[in-house]
Amino acid sequence: MTKLVAIDLDGTLLNERHEISQENLAALSFAHEQGVMVVIATGRSYQDVKSILTNANCPLNPWIISANGSIIHHPNGEKVHSVPIAKQTAEPILKWLEEEEYYYEVYSEASLLSPQYGRELLAAELDVIKSLEPEVNEEELQKAIMGQYSQAGFSFITSYHDIVSDETEIYNILAFSLHNEKLQKGKDTFRSGNGLSVFSSGRYNFEFTHEDASKGKALEKLGNILQIPLVKMAAIGDNYNDVSMLTMVGRSAAMGNADDEIKKQCHEVTLENVNDGVAHFIYRLLQK
Repeated sequence: MTKLVAIDLDGTLLNERHEISQENLAALSFAHEQGVMVVIATGRSYQDVKSILTNANCPLNPWIISANGSIIHHPNGEKVHSVPIAKQTAEPILKWLEEEEYYYEVYSEASLLSPQYGRELLAAELDVIKSLEPEVNEEELQKAIMGQYSQAGFSFITSYHDIVSDETEIYNILAFSLHNEKLQKGKDTFRSGNGLSVFSSGRYNFEFTHEDASKGKALEKLGNILQIPLVKMAAIGDNYNDVSMLTMVGRSAAMGNADDEIKKQCHEVTLENVNDGVAHFIYRLLQK
């Protein structure tokens, strides 16, 4: 019997408005009533997750795996596990991102750090794309940008020196661009290795965590804390940063909006996030 279900946020539990639907909230409550522990496993920051749950009037107070598995928080808010990126590893990455004029975000425990000029960079990128590609879907690009800006807990910095010069621990670095060529340049420049994992969690980004941080490894760690084996866990997600947990658990589901490659690695495929795919999976899982 399933004892725990780990759920991704973006493209999974959240709909196209970055909200949790009433149907999904009801399904989370149903799982809880059936004795199944609900865990949020996301690339977002802890502060942002708490804000989303509060705004949705979520009746549950779940364990939270944030920053792509870099941090685990107890329902009481205590940090019980973390895997930060070493400053000497992060510094050259941040230096390169600034020199190459990328918008970026750095996830610390207390806030989401981003350069003061970052939003000007994305506005300039959008203007260039619109001038070069008049037929581009501007609404989609604006939606992607606002998805970044809608996060809670931002703290703006003048440069990366503000981060590496103090005691702030770095858990995740996200680089974002609307230019495909620019994204590919970043992905080609940085590869996993030397203590880092490099991956993408969305169409317009690439990210960095410690090599020992992933949603799967965090879920395994949480299982050890709660004494729940992976085989008695379920997980649901839509993107490549979810694969590590989707391939470890006893029952996994890919969202209907996931890439085919993600779907191939799961036990089943549920509905899209705009059609309450999480609720559909939970009710199938628990045979309501």
